[in-house]
Amino acid sequence: MNILLTGANGYIGQALTERLCSMQSLPGHGAIDRIVLCDIAFDKPPADPRVYRLTGSISDPATLAAAMDPKPDVVFHLASIASGRAELEFEQGLQANLQAPIQLLEHLRLQGNCATVVFTSSIAVFGAPLPDEINDDTPLAPALSYGAHKQAMEILLADYTRRGHINGRAVRLPAIVPRPPASNGAWSLFSSDLIRSLLHSQPCTMPVSPDATLWLMSVQCCVDNLLHAAALGAQPAGDRIVWTLPALRASIAEIVAAFDARTEGASSPLVSYAPKPDIEAQFGRLPPLYTPAAEKAGFHHDASLDNLIDRACSNAQALQHPSSAIQTHN
Repeated sequence: MNILLTGANGYIGQALTERLCSMQSLPGHGAIDRIVLCDIAFDKPPADPRVYRLTGSISDPATLAAAMDPKPDVVFHLASIASGRAELEFEQGLQANLQAPIQLLEHLRLQGNCATVVFTSSIAVFGAPLPDEINDDTPLAPALSYGAHKQAMEILLADYTRRGHINGRAVRLPAIVPRPPASNGAWSLFSSDLIRSLLHSQPCTMPVSPDATLWLMSVQCCVDNLLHAAALGAQPAGDRIVWTLPALRASIAEIVAAFDARTEGASSPLVSYAPKPDIEAQFGRLPPLYTPAAEKAGFHHDASLDNLIDRACSNAQALQHPSSAIQTHN
């Protein structure tokens, strides 16, 4: 069984690769024979002999053709241009976030083996300002090109699945924290900046106010949910193939307070605030989130803010300075 992972060198892609390399088989799909990693560059090569690295953009026809040989049975499509960059660079965002994945779907349709496709969508499909709550029936109204691209791909994924060309599953990701320092152009990175800075006892300035509310998930929990989506892809498609994932909802003040509890109050003096209304409206005013369909399907969140922070502390990519790490709770 062959797996293709696009955007493999990204933060989530590297974590998913590490998990896949620890597995002999993928639930619902059988033994893993080959893992093709595709990205424009790679930081470090995995040691697993099943791994093949393909350097290039999935939007390049030659790279995409190489990724299809041998035929993938399961595809995790993570590659994209993030929110801020897609807004500032429209043509690049359109190509990476819409045109390239459409070509990917077309290659999968023509190869004819009804591959499972796990697509990472985003909470950006809901737009801004948001209603008083988000639930399984909330209409989509993206306010950024990035969100519009994600919504369009959700529709196409469902149509290709309906026609039997693929077996698609999509999950709308919240903020996955803490990401590494290098920016990927996402305007929501301030949540990662906050957690990473407090993990390392470093000062930071927030572009939102203390009462800004976020939806958060650790990368470990994110990988759990992506693998679960792949397992669901081995089953017949039901009425729903797109889910808004369960996530922890917390304010900036609550996150800082959680760190204060671990540092005897030393964390809050490190945080200053310079709110930007547009960023707070889109990414810092997230209402209560109700996801019964995802929970019924078997998706989950990190259970508690303390557990999420513990996972952040254990994440080697987040801890660049181990000596200043915050104490974890056992």
